[in-house]
Amino acid sequence: MKHFSLNQCQSLSIIMNLNIQELHHNIKDLYTIIIINIIIIVVIHFILVVLFQMACSNIRYGAEVTKEIGMDLQNMGARNVCLMTDRTLSQLPPVGVVLDSLTKHGVEYKIYEDVRVEPTDKSFKAAIDFAKQGHFDVYVAVGGGSVIDTCKAANLYASHPEAEFLDFVNAPIGKGKPITASLKPLIAVPTTAGTGSETTGVAIFDFENLKAKTGIANRALKPTLGMVDPLHTLHMPSRVAANSGFDVLCHALESFTALPYNLRSPCPSNPINRPAYQGSNPISDFCCLLTIWARSSMHLASVFAGIGFGNAGVHLCHGMSYPIAGNVKTHRARGYNVEHPIVPHGLSVVLTSPAVFAFTANMCPERHLEAAQILGTDVSNIKKDDAGRVLADTLRSILYDLEVEDGLFAIGYTKEDIPSLVKGTIPQERVTKLSPRAHTEEDLTALFAASMKLY
Repeated sequence: MKHFSLNQCQSLSIIMNLNIQELHHNIKDLYTIIIINIIIIVVIHFILVVLFQMACSNIRYGAEVTKEIGMDLQNMGARNVCLMTDRTLSQLPPVGVVLDSLTKHGVEYKIYEDVRVEPTDKSFKAAIDFAKQGHFDVYVAVGGGSVIDTCKAANLYASHPEAEFLDFVNAPIGKGKPITASLKPLIAVPTTAGTGSETTGVAIFDFENLKAKTGIANRALKPTLGMVDPLHTLHMPSRVAANSGFDVLCHALESFTALPYNLRSPCPSNPINRPAYQGSNPISDFCCLLTIWARSSMHLASVFAGIGFGNAGVHLCHGMSYPIAGNVKTHRARGYNVEHPIVPHGLSVVLTSPAVFAFTANMCPERHLEAAQILGTDVSNIKKDDAGRVLADTLRSILYDLEVEDGLFAIGYTKEDIPSLVKGTIPQERVTKLSPRAHTEEDLTALFAASMKLY
């Protein structure tokens, strides 16, 4: 079993330190996988007539790449740029680098720094009002998923001034209408290494009336360009780095074990209605496995996460995480400089992961065992019937080593809260329906109960 200390987790999530020699040894295998995946895609497309769609943003990666952003905006002919960030980041070097580049190249801009960490519908609406009043022609988001998602929403509704807020919010909470008008260009500059919001068409927020997360999912929201500068993650506190890694890890595990795309139904009547999350598929499988293998390099993992997960999907861990974050009482997560109670997204996802994968394993035990093996467990003598237990134990061991809170009880929940948590999960069918195993309210109740204490 391979384990990491918290300090190792932070440093490994910052530095690209893949074992190049190992990569060279396995390069032929990687090429073989790619070729096999391409053959599978062709066969499926032309014989079975079922399909999936891969969509992600352009990515530019490299140390100090952000210094180019002023030239990019100049090349776009930008005349009135909206730069969104949060109050903590506004005082840190990542935003300073962007502002210096904008100033150097004569780009006019206005700053919105009131983004809420773990945004709500209220904070989304405040950013949307700012965007509508500003009449911006380009948007720049500098921050983690909260900032990038808020900027996506601001761009969307400023481009649809007649729309009501719930028009584009995922059904059944919102109306889930398709996006038909063009949005303004958006450049995303991530400062964390989470699930790659800079590559996806998803924007997540806490819907306060429901006390659960929901979001907007449409390819039209994808940033025009993601500028991934690994130096920006130097400013993440260790716990923020760890929670970002947990989000990546669970995304990879869920996408790899999700319902296969050719079993998803019904088929949309029009491509514009095809969901962002479509089920596991050959391309996402490759990205997910590489992400789990490359977990020691969270920036690379983040890029592959965005590419693979943007067309694959998550399921129960993320569906259950939404009410965990939305019903937060008094918990204030370590490492987050905020004035409100908060259960960070990565933490809310990973706390249910042992219970969830123990539950789903009997539908695809080989994949659960493969994930456990990549995470460092010897599965050579493990029976398929034990796949769920083995992967769950592997995850618990990793979480224990990283000093993660001991289950939902440790962040303020009791068994009396389970009915509310279940109620908040039920509307998340956009993601939970991709679980490889069908589930009932009783199943969700049992999963939350099993997640109250981990160790």
